[in-house]
Order: sequence, then C-alpha cells, then structure tokens
Amino acid sequence: MELLVFLGSLFFFLFLNIPIALVMVLSAIVLMVYSGDGDFMIIPQAMVDGVNNYPLMAIPFFVFAGEIMARGGLSKRVILLAQLMIGRVKGGLGYATIIAAVIFAGLMGSSVGEAAALMGILYPMMKDAGYDKGRAGGIISAGAILGPIIPPSANFILLGATMELSITKLFMIGLVPGLIIGFFLLLMWFFIVRIDGYTETIVFTREQAINILKEATPAFMLPVLLLGGIRGGVFTPTEGGAFAAVYAIAVTTMYYRELSLRDLLRVSATAARSTAVVMLIVGAATAVGWFITAAQIPDQMKAFFEPLVPTPTLLLIAIMIFLFAAGCVMDLTPNILLFAPVFYPLTNAAGIDPYFFGLLFVLNVGIGVITPPVGTVLFVVCGSAGISMGHLVRKLAPFLLMEIAVLFLLLLFPKLSLVPLKWLM
Repeated sequence: MELLVFLGSLFFFLFLNIPIALVMVLSAIVLMVYSGDGDFMIIPQAMVDGVNNYPLMAIPFFVFAGEIMARGGLSKRVILLAQLMIGRVKGGLGYATIIAAVIFAGLMGSSVGEAAALMGILYPMMKDAGYDKGRAGGIISAGAILGPIIPPSANFILLGATMELSITKLFMIGLVPGLIIGFFLLLMWFFIVRIDGYTETIVFTREQAINILKEATPAFMLPVLLLGGIRGGVFTPTEGGAFAAVYAIAVTTMYYRELSLRDLLRVSATAARSTAVVMLIVGAATAVGWFITAAQIPDQMKAFFEPLVPTPTLLLIAIMIFLFAAGCVMDLTPNILLFAPVFYPLTNAAGIDPYFFGLLFVLNVGIGVITPPVGTVLFVVCGSAGISMGHLVRKLAPFLLMEIAVLFLLLLFPKLSLVPLKWLM
C-alpha cells in the first residue's frame, strides 16, 4: 500500500506542474503522515545529509566549466571544427550537428546545456539553409542526450555518489557507447538527408581550415586532458572538475580573450543558480528516499521484480521499460536518486555488472529528456525555435527510435561496453 501512496502522490503533484524538488518534499510529507511519523525535522536533516557528499563537489565545477565554455567562445569554435570535419557532404549541417554534439558532450556533460548551445548557433544556420524547423530541432535534441553518457557526466557523478561506485569507471564505460550512439545518429541522418532532400554543403578555404584547427585545438584538448588525467590517476573526478574550470577560464580569458572579468562574474552567478537547483533536487530526493526506505517500498518493488532475478536479461528489459516510463514524466536527476537504490540490489543479486547497469540506467533516463510530455530538452528546443511540441516530436521520432534500439543493443550485447571498459581501465 505504501508503494501506491508514494507513486500516487508523486504523479499527482507532477501533473499539477509543481517544481520537481518541491514534488519530492511533498511526497515525503505524504509518506510521513501516512506512516504516522510526525517528526518534520527528519526532512531538513535528510536534505542536509544528502548534499553533504564529497563526490558531489565535482558537479559545481563541471557546471561552472560548461557555462564558461558556452559564453567564452569555445562553443562556436567546436562547431566550426565539426563543420570542417564533415561539412563537405550533402546535408553537412546535420552531420556537423551530430559531430558537434559528441564533442560538446565531452565539454559540458549536460543535455540541457548542450541543447541550448547548439540551438543558439546551429539552428539559425539550418533554418537559413532550408531545413524543416522540426527536423533541425530534432537532430539537435537527439544529439543532446550524449551529454549524460560521454564523460564528464554530472549524471554519472550523481549515480556514483548515490551507489558508492567508482566515478572514474562510470566515466570510462560511457565513452564507447556514446560514440556508438553518435555513429548510429550519423547513419540515420544519411537516410533522412535523402528523404528530405537536403543538398547544402560547407566548404572552407585552406587558410580558413588552418585557422579553424588552430582556434579549436584548445577546446578539443580539454576532454582529452581531462579524461587522460582521471584515467592516469593524476587527479580524481572532483579535482578534474576543478581542472576543467581553471582550464576553461585560462583559455577564454587569455587565449580567445572573449571573456571579461564582468562576464566571468555573470557566468559564476549562472553556474551557482544551476548548481543550487541540482543540489536542492539531491537534498529533496534524499529526504523522500529516507521515508521510502522506512516504508519498506524498496522491498515491495524488489518482491515485484524478484521472480525475474534468475533470468538477468528479462530482469534488465523489465527494469528498462519501467525506467523509460518514469523518464517520460521525471528528469534524470530525480530518477537516478529515487530508483537507483531500489534496482541495484536486484541487479547485484542477478549477477549483473554494476557499471554495465549504471550505463543502461543513465542512458535510459537520459533518453527521457527528449520524450513527451516532460522532456526538458524538448521544452528548450521548442522555446528557442518557436515550434509546437507535436511537430518537434514527429520529426525527432526516427532519431529517438534509433537511440532506443541502441539501448537494447547494448543490453543484449554487454561486451560492447564491458570490453572497452577493460581496455580503458
């Protein structure tokens, strides 16, 4: 009964369009009242305990670094590099968008930030080239889900902190699957170009190409240095976040000279607000998690899925279907914080590698940012492009189906992620 009370209150408050952090606090209060525990001090205490976690310190650093990159000129140089790499092919802007999304994922680690940056620069170019507005927004939305997968990913940091897993290993297991998703998006775009009839190409002179390579190298080197440093043990993921922030400040202020002290202060304020939102959600999820545990809801869900434990593949498929449904109505962060502690004991009992499951978990709820009705990336794209949700989803559908297919491909063939993880580690 406690499970029905929790899910009922959660979805009731969600459909009232209440902010997700407040939704979880209200759900915690409902569970507290239902269980007969009237100590309201549990909620603020649990919220403070939830954010008092050393690995979570990496999040503000990576958020800060991402904001600096977006405002300091790195974004447009990465996009020019992507156009140089593949722009000569028909439909070059679409191909360049996917390549840029892969590189951006290694710089920003956020689907919403990535979508906003790509919309600001590439969407007007695709619109001017005659692209359908929904198709242009759709390819940007599809590319944005790489942010939570390709390291550094704030969502992997959350998952690692929640489940006490190695964040370095989570970063490394996401790298190759992220590239696989990028490849399949390029493959889908190959067919879309022929269906929609896009013929534009992007050509640069030799002098322009040299200048683009020179300008883009500092931006492209950031993920290389970051992952190399984390993998080589030079610094931890948290220290890597600080390195990324310092590197971004140095490049944008001293090399590109596009970020002034006044701009840096504005970027700091924006990053602080973004971090505060994430941490508020983390604290609220910890509070509701306390009451979920006290009400033995994890045991009830475990009993529901436990018959599938002897068949790990079926168990994973059932969990993925549940998470996909949850991703349609909740963002990544609350899904990770609420459901990872519930499903990890089950997958461990089934003998499933925890890092493999972590990859599938984050990819699944990451796809949720581009699924209606509550896909956060969809709202960003619709607001920027001035198009309806229905039109965007129709044009996005082929890419969404391709990403779901890749999710199940990775599920059915674990070696696609586990073997590269062994190589990288």
